[in-house]
Amino acid sequence: MAERSPIRPEEVLAEYHPPLTDHQAAVEANRCLYCYDAPCTQACPTHIDIPRFIKKIASGNLVGSARAILEANLMGATCARVCPVEELCEGACVLGAEEKPIMIGRLQRYATDYVYSRGIDVFKPGPPTGKKVAVVGAGPAGLSCAGELAKLGHSVTVFERRELPGGLSTYGIIRLREPVEVALAEVEMVRRLGVEVKTGMELGANLSFEQLRREYDAIFLSVGLGAVPRLGIPGEEHIVDGLSYIERSKLDPQGLEVGQSVVVIGAGNTAIDCATVAKRLGAERVTMVYRRSEAEMTAYPHEYGFAKREGIEFRFLTQPVRVIVEGGKVRGLECVRMELGAPDASGRPAPRPVPGSEFVLPADQVVKAIGQEKPALAQRLGLETERGYIRVNGDLETSLPGVWAGGDCVRARGSASTVMAVEDGKLAAFAIHRKLVPLRAAADD
Repeated sequence: MAERSPIRPEEVLAEYHPPLTDHQAAVEANRCLYCYDAPCTQACPTHIDIPRFIKKIASGNLVGSARAILEANLMGATCARVCPVEELCEGACVLGAEEKPIMIGRLQRYATDYVYSRGIDVFKPGPPTGKKVAVVGAGPAGLSCAGELAKLGHSVTVFERRELPGGLSTYGIIRLREPVEVALAEVEMVRRLGVEVKTGMELGANLSFEQLRREYDAIFLSVGLGAVPRLGIPGEEHIVDGLSYIERSKLDPQGLEVGQSVVVIGAGNTAIDCATVAKRLGAERVTMVYRRSEAEMTAYPHEYGFAKREGIEFRFLTQPVRVIVEGGKVRGLECVRMELGAPDASGRPAPRPVPGSEFVLPADQVVKAIGQEKPALAQRLGLETERGYIRVNGDLETSLPGVWAGGDCVRARGSASTVMAVEDGKLAAFAIHRKLVPLRAAADD
């Protein structure tokens, strides 16, 4: 790779939105109409009482504001940053039709950052129930479930296979949207509720599922998804895994090799994150290729708009067929043009190649971000599945009694997102509590 001007990753990958000042937050909070039966609250998957927390900011009660947020969403600091607020709460704001919606996400960040920066804990562990729960996976769903269970008085141990807890919040969301420090601060908050977090523990390796079932009164699985699937094209061994690309940009950006001409395969939010990293870390040209059209891409519209403003190019109806490698170095990506036919199993028009339309995109680095495989763990544990995902009932309990699951690993329907995973963890915690201490749960209701 050719030499280029030094880049300071901590600057180019700093959070996109700066924190609100006290004055900005007060002005914005006083713009809110504090709607009754507010559409923004209805649009929030965790149903945060948004008018309530904003009114507390307006009155200067920031601890009370943070409490109102965290009561509904224990991972409120993360969700303030990574939620697609344009599609959810802010998209439903009644002020959006006439002027601009309230900056709900940034106000939520303002309140939660206030308590974290001052070491203020707004919750305490509940009276001990004598019940033990194992949570497998320290991502948003697992941490949400563990924290809620600890608030209810249960003894909770979280087992995480990676070195750091936090799941995708730690490893898979670019620093531009969420710094590692934010994810780890939430982990520490859950720890202070009495939750034990053990890292380097993987089911089937050094952690026995059978032993967990014997030693714990309930288990919650938040194992996420599997690896990025193979494309099955020549030269694929020279393609960089998108999630690893993002992880390196967060934990060791100086050590991340970035090409001058980068091609990203895929058109989801993770693909856009990869393209953004490449562009901001010095790539001269970044091109995203997608086999369907703009109308079928899975990235949020606001993310697509952001990428275009970053100077990222898009090649739709384009299918990679071969990585061109010379002397062990990537020189290009051979592609074929596509056309759309009848809908496939996903309900989207199926792409098919146009004969004789092959062409080459010059590239010295190719990154792949085309989704993840279904959780293979389900079959190994003997769990029933639905379209490859873990099957759960209305209480998020799996086909094995006493075993619940949530997050991306159960998302057979609807879109996977951090906020949906947090809600899964919360609802599963309440269901586990009802099962373990039914009389107390009934009294709480």
